[in-house]
Amino acid sequence: MVADLSPVGRIGVLLVATRGAGGPGEVQLKIRGGTETFLAYSDEPLPKGTTVLAVEKRGARTVDVIAWSDPSAVS
Repeated sequence: MVADLSPVGRIGVLLVATRGAGGPGEVQLKIRGGTETFLAYSDEPLPKGTTVLAVEKRGARTVDVIAWSDPSAVS
């Protein structure tokens, strides 16, 4: 299935904080039946350990991410 190959729409956790305009961090995404690490860019700095959603693919191993909070999770 082609969708399984795309990181877009995948949820992951930042292994290295993003720095907004200052540069990328690293995110571990669940993809292709396992987990893989990608460079992660975000508009605003996000700390290590933040749960994120990959919203755009920049290249083979690079994605744009936003902070993600599971709307189905009970507070």
